[in-house]
Amino acid sequence: MNLMDLFVQLAGGMGTTLQIFFLTLIFSLPLGLIVAFGRMSKHLILKNIVRVYISIMRGTPLMLQLLVVYFGPYYMFGITISPMYRGAAVIIAFALNYAAYFAEIYRSGIESMPKGQYEAAKVLGYSKTATFFVIILPQVIKRILPSLTNEIITLVKDTSLAFSIAYAEMFTEAKAIAATSRSMMPFVAAAIFYYIFNAVVAFVMETIEKKMSYYE
Repeated sequence: MNLMDLFVQLAGGMGTTLQIFFLTLIFSLPLGLIVAFGRMSKHLILKNIVRVYISIMRGTPLMLQLLVVYFGPYYMFGITISPMYRGAAVIIAFALNYAAYFAEIYRSGIESMPKGQYEAAKVLGYSKTATFFVIILPQVIKRILPSLTNEIITLVKDTSLAFSIAYAEMFTEAKAIAATSRSMMPFVAAAIFYYIFNAVVAFVMETIEKKMSYYE
């Protein structure tokens, strides 16, 4: 069995892995910003609730969170789990987990901004909302891109954890083929896929970082 044949067999799983990756980013990046606002809120109750949420998401394994999101509705509420829910559970668990990490990255970037910029924007007549999205946020994104890149690269590898609830992404497919063929080649093909995927992600993020270098 050669690598090209393996890649063809793994094509469906690769598509699922890409789907998990992109949907997680689509939901977790904006959710992380909202969570960051809650974390920095002056409302003590809201701030503490968000702090506990972040602590739980960062302090427990993503695989455990996947199991809780998938089996939780049945064990806690007696709701019958539909096979269609498996994919949704993966995205929900991943988005909630990564939103917590992104929130802390956003918070560190926002809090690192000089307060003088807020004061200058106020003098120029900018509202608080306009000040944040027009002046502050672009600079924050530039500052946090290296940290975001590390988390996004980790996400590529974490997509393999979907196997814990039998969701047929690429790693699950590779395990199944390896078991039937009694060969390590499916794992080699999987490793090559993850490596190339991560290289592409790193290249894209580096390109974005260079394009935003006009702030320097």
